[in-house]
Amino acid sequence: MGFLFSKIWSLFTNEEHKVIIVGLDNAGKTTILYQILMNEVVHTSPTIGSNVEEVRWRNIQFLMWDIGGQESLRSSWSTYYAGTEFVILVVDSTDRERLHISKSELYQMLANEDLKHAAVLLYANKQDVKGSMSATEISQQLNLTSVKDHGWHIQACCALTGEGLYQGLEWIGSRIKR
Repeated sequence: MGFLFSKIWSLFTNEEHKVIIVGLDNAGKTTILYQILMNEVVHTSPTIGSNVEEVRWRNIQFLMWDIGGQESLRSSWSTYYAGTEFVILVVDSTDRERLHISKSELYQMLANEDLKHAAVLLYANKQDVKGSMSATEISQQLNLTSVKDHGWHIQACCALTGEGLYQGLEWIGSRIKR
């Protein structure tokens, strides 16, 4: 009975869940945001600052912040952390040379007090490109199995086609306490 009541109640509440989308420049963060929002590819230019959109998916309301990933902007990521429930880290699966930078940024975020309760979804983007690293390879390179204080999931995806994006949202949805 309690489960049924909570399911019915969730249909009438407008609780919003804050999500930040981060990653290095050119990883596909903005493309992912607008693919989720509009189910289409939007041609974008590099994000300076942030984009914010309200996204409703399966009766869940998200406030999604897409934050610019250029080196000069990464030091300001922490200004967006307060109240964040979910971090989406987008990794360019073709960018082997900078994967160590993504790793460093990830562990720096996880150490931030404002994110101590946040769960992390990693999108291994650009899986459509020949020679891209698999989600398993990225997981190993980032040493994700050492992350014990945060729930995390890695999802292979392609921002251009939308493949894998909704599976990632399914994982986020399963983490929301209703």
